[in-house]
Amino acid sequence: MMNLSELIAGHHEDGLPRAVARPFHHVIAWLCAVLLILMMGLTVFDVLGRYLVNAPVPGSTELTEMLLAAIIFLGLPAASLDREHVTVDLFIDRLPDWINRLREPVVLLMSAGVLGVIAWRLWITAAQVASYGGTTATLELPVAPIGYLASSLTWVAVALTLAEVFYRPKKEA
Repeated sequence: MMNLSELIAGHHEDGLPRAVARPFHHVIAWLCAVLLILMMGLTVFDVLGRYLVNAPVPGSTELTEMLLAAIIFLGLPAASLDREHVTVDLFIDRLPDWINRLREPVVLLMSAGVLGVIAWRLWITAAQVASYGGTTATLELPVAPIGYLASSLTWVAVALTLAEVFYRPKKEA
C-alpha cells in the first residue's frame, strides 16, 4: 500500500538512500497536500460565490497563481530526488553498460548546472521585483517572496541532484 508521500512525491528506487529520501518525501507531500487543499477550497468558494450570490472571492485568481507556483516548485526537489524529470531515451538502452555508467553522472552534473542557472536567475528576478515593490494587481500582495521561494526550492533541487552524482547505489549482479 502506498503512503501519502509516495502517492504525491513518488517512490524512491535508484537515488539516495531511503533513510535520506523519506523525510524529504514526507515534508514535500504534506506541504503539497496542504497547498492543494487550499487551492481547491479557494476555487470552490470562488465558483460558489460567483454563481450563487454573485460575489466571487476577491483576488482568487492571484492567490491561485501563487499557490500553483508554490506547488510546482515544491515538486521540483521531489522530481530531482526521484529522478523523475522528463527524459527521452531513444537509444540509451542500446549503449554498453560502461557508457551508461559514465553518462549518468555527466547528465546529473548538466542537470544540476541548468537548475543552478534557473535558480540564480529566479533569485535575480525576485530581487528586481522586490526593489520596485512589485505586487499583485487586486490584493497588492508582494510577488518577490514567491520568486525567492521558487529560487530556494530550485537550489534544493540542485543540491539533491549533485548528491545523486556522488552517491552511487550498488547494483545487484
